[in-house]
Amino acid sequence: MKTRFLTGLLSLLMPAMVMAGEYDLTVDRVEIDTGDFVKEGIGYNGASPGPVMRFKEGETVRINVTNNLDEMTSIHWHGLILPFNQDGVPGISFPGIKPGETFTYEFPIQQAGTYWFHSHSGFQEPDGAYGAIVIEPEGREPFLYDREYVVQLTDKHPHSGDRIMRNLKMMPDYYNREQQTVGEFFSDVSENGLMNTVRDRMAWGDMRMMKADVEDVQGFTGLINGKGPDQNWTGLFEPGERIRLRFINSSAMTYFDIRIPGLDMTVVQADGNNVQPVSVDEFRIGVAETYDVIVRPKDEQAYTIFAESMGRSGYARATLAPEEGMEAAVPQLREAARLTMADMGGMPGMDHGSMAGMDHGNMDMDSSEDMSGMDHSSMEGMDHSNMDSMDHSNMEGMDHGSMTMGKEDKSDPFYAKGSGLMPKAANGGKFLSYADLKAQDPLYEDREPTREIELRLTGNMERYTWSINGVKYEDADPIRLKYGERVRFKFVNETMMTHPMHLHGMWSILDVGAGQWNPIKHTINVNPGTTVYMETEVDEPGQWAFHCHLSYHAAAGMFRKVIVEGGPDSTQAKTDAIAEDGGEV
Repeated sequence: MKTRFLTGLLSLLMPAMVMAGEYDLTVDRVEIDTGDFVKEGIGYNGASPGPVMRFKEGETVRINVTNNLDEMTSIHWHGLILPFNQDGVPGISFPGIKPGETFTYEFPIQQAGTYWFHSHSGFQEPDGAYGAIVIEPEGREPFLYDREYVVQLTDKHPHSGDRIMRNLKMMPDYYNREQQTVGEFFSDVSENGLMNTVRDRMAWGDMRMMKADVEDVQGFTGLINGKGPDQNWTGLFEPGERIRLRFINSSAMTYFDIRIPGLDMTVVQADGNNVQPVSVDEFRIGVAETYDVIVRPKDEQAYTIFAESMGRSGYARATLAPEEGMEAAVPQLREAARLTMADMGGMPGMDHGSMAGMDHGNMDMDSSEDMSGMDHSSMEGMDHSNMDSMDHSNMEGMDHGSMTMGKEDKSDPFYAKGSGLMPKAANGGKFLSYADLKAQDPLYEDREPTREIELRLTGNMERYTWSINGVKYEDADPIRLKYGERVRFKFVNETMMTHPMHLHGMWSILDVGAGQWNPIKHTINVNPGTTVYMETEVDEPGQWAFHCHLSYHAAAGMFRKVIVEGGPDSTQAKTDAIAEDGGEV
């Protein structure tokens, strides 16, 4: 009777007891075959990408990471809400994992959706150290599907991350294969007139940049789930099924425009959070973002998943088909994208080389310098620029909201052509914009922010320096937030590049003008010459990273540490302990 009573009591208690899922990961040197080239890289459990890690909302996970490299490593759980000392950023949340050692991450799973993981040490991530995370919700999804696939994108380059960085420092357009030609000049003269064309070229020259400065790094092979276009990863389906595709952009530098000719896509999640469904023909996925879409192929035929780079310099390709071996036509790359003055907010007088009196310092770097030991979080030894001499007085009169600088002539034919960054869908249909994203269920109560923090995204393409508020990471003070406040961040992009800004540890509420229905994200894209707002509920104490997720921009200085002060006493004790153990920068 006593045994039966205890058994019954345990059965009643079991639903409330959440058992930990335990996982093992090794960090290894691996061979990566793209179909175009074979190179040595870094992977997990002997492969790149690493395994798809599947968690359940409400469980506690324990992940044993063994470092088989001859250098330090780390794993960051991108987009996961967890204790800061489990976030995996060397120099901020922990010291890192030494060669030959095993580090155990342990944290509760407080969310559901599609996320990913990657190294936060040096250039290990672009060298192959990444994988996918799928988290099942406690309850039912608000949408139906019959099967699902992870579609993990990356841009694999023949050169190592260290070599790419050295080349960019020596010659920022080293990897730009879309330079303007003499033929293009005469074509513009024919269409717009000689004087307009000459004036346009001079304006871009004054800014020390080119219309082709859409992508920093070209010459890559696009991969989907580790397979190049010729290797053709294939997901099978039965006609009539609803298929959930979990898109993850794990690229170092590449934005992809996604379409599946012949199929409508319904976006149901953005960055792991449910959104009100929106049907699109094409969408752009920024570096580090995730989008979940539902497709329903009704015919017994193959469909091409086509991921075209924003600069039209390369693509990734995969297939949905009823049977292995089936293929569909692969679209041709569209004409190479070109920046316009409209992309730059109508700033023909802006000098991006000097940034209106900003002295970026001497950026010379010995091409033989070995950056293999560089840690993104500390960037020690990387004296990319001296921002102390910036003359803020020369930037007076700048309207950071509209980014109007100098004379703006919207009658100019080159301005009137509009943005070169946001194309129409290839079939003339619906192209997703941030304004289309509305939260399915508000995560937080709608309340006024307690204060606003302006973050100007700054840089110099000629010298390949990237910074925030004109200051490189190692020279910057941390951003200090108070536990319990709601902060409004104002991103002002003063550069010619699009930057995916990622705040670790806390959600980013993107302001699209939808009030409480504003979407919840972990990565926010900020286009050239634009201002974007997001709000953050400061509900996770500790130390966090905040940076551009373009690998070589973060490494060159577009990075900050965020310190959340206050909160549970135990968290402050952990913060102090990490600082004593070498976690403090």
